[in-house]
Amino acid sequence: MTITARASLAGVIGWPVAHSRSPLLHGTWLKRHGIDGAYLPLPIRPEDFAVCVAALARMGFVGANVTIPHKEAAFALCDEVAPSARRAGAVNTLVFRDGRMVGSNTDGVGFMANLRAHGVDPAAGPALVLGAGGAARPIGAALLDAGVVVHFCNRTEDRAARLAATIGGGVIGWEDRAAALGDHALVINTTSLGMAGHQSLTLDLARAPAGLAVADIVYVPLETPLLAAARARGLRAVEGLGMLLHQAVPGFAAWFGVTPVVDEALYRVVAGDLLT
Repeated sequence: MTITARASLAGVIGWPVAHSRSPLLHGTWLKRHGIDGAYLPLPIRPEDFAVCVAALARMGFVGANVTIPHKEAAFALCDEVAPSARRAGAVNTLVFRDGRMVGSNTDGVGFMANLRAHGVDPAAGPALVLGAGGAARPIGAALLDAGVVVHFCNRTEDRAARLAATIGGGVIGWEDRAAALGDHALVINTTSLGMAGHQSLTLDLARAPAGLAVADIVYVPLETPLLAAARARGLRAVEGLGMLLHQAVPGFAAWFGVTPVVDEALYRVVAGDLLT
């Protein structure tokens, strides 16, 4: 594919950013649709973030994704913030438009779309969100906005209580997480537990009802110990890679003017890269 002087440019800003699969993901869509554009990894130090983002807009970039550790800094810089970002308290998608910087957060949208792609109805019943960090807030907010009863459960209970007080929902003690499964239709791990190089999440699924759906936002490895335990019990398991793919759709559509599709071919491309 040829990139011309009229190419639309976007990228992912992080520090570090070399691990990001977003360039592969968006690059696959650009090639699929024959779009004159490029999506680049943009390693930017926290102290340089504000000046570099302003420079990107001046250089003709159409927007960018924002990842750790810049999501809150991006929120503060935006001229306009979408309701999704206000609820999440952070921005992961920037659109540069008419000299203005517009920020949104697509994590909640991506999570909900991934559930539905796996045949899980987010509104089937109460949801138990494990964790109270950066991912728990947009996911919890998306569920709450869909009318779902949400309980937050975190190793540090005060953090769960603060999150619930900010966006809504209730709190369940960490030591009560296994006992609470019977009262929920969905449990979501939004922590780093189970990620490659981290400790596994300890959750006894013995009391899980037959219809419980178990979701994990971790996608390295694709099959976390939690998901493996869920499948062994015949429970529905929802891996985290789909959330990454689905959360990218709104940004690509805004930047390049085409709404892309998350399909099996795309999944194989990105999943294959995780295994290399």
